[in-house]
Order: sequence, then C-alpha cells, then structure tokens
Amino acid sequence: MEYKYSSMQMGRMGPPSGGGEDETAGQALTDFLLQLENYNPSIPDAVVSHYLNNSGFESQDPRLVRLIALASQKFLSDIANDALQHCKMRTSSQITQSSKNQKGPKEKKYVMTMEDLVPALQEYGITARKPHYYV
Repeated sequence: MEYKYSSMQMGRMGPPSGGGEDETAGQALTDFLLQLENYNPSIPDAVVSHYLNNSGFESQDPRLVRLIALASQKFLSDIANDALQHCKMRTSSQITQSSKNQKGPKEKKYVMTMEDLVPALQEYGITARKPHYYV
C-alpha cells in the first residue's frame, strides 16, 4: 500500500502520526486569529481594503484584511531595516574630519535616501529609479 503526503502533512519529522500535531496547529491558528482581532497594524484596515478592492480581491472577513495588513507592515519594515543597514555601511565607510574631532560618543541620526533605498528594494526584486529632472 502506497501513501502520498503533501509537504504540509509531512512537517519536519515525517508522515502524520495520528492527528496530535493537527490539533495543536489548529489551536495555535485559533489563538493567532484571536490575537489578530485585537492588534492594530500601522497600515489601517480601510487602506488595505481599498487596495485589495482595486486589485480585484474582495473579502468580508476583517481578520483576513488584518492579516494582509500585518504581512504588508512586515514587508515594509524589512525594506526599511535593509535600507538602514545600507545607510550604516555607507556612512561608516565615509570617514570625515569632523568625526575624528568628536570627543564623546553621540547618537547618529540617519536619513533614508534613494542611495540606500534602491539596493534594499533590489533585494526584493523591485526596481526604483529617480524621476527625471526637468529644467
């Protein structure tokens, strides 16, 4: 007798073993959905719903909209974090005369520029270009 399992059923340890994992996975999903109802993402639900409707996606479940908002927030924060890392590498490689004369450690303020954002976006397959400057 031959059994076929999908990659979701296989998990890390092998074929399913009776349903104990399914019950705990179902409980974890239920807990996550309850936590999702109380969470307010940075991107408002109305904005997410607007863009979902413009793309042809309609859902009456507010939890699904909130889940997409959470995924969008994670995506944007990853891009911003990568741009910050690019900025830190760029500024650390630029040794200026003023940084040599500083006596105490001061907290640096970083500014996100296109120079930092473009490589971060390219890591995710997004091409960004500066707009043309017309005189």
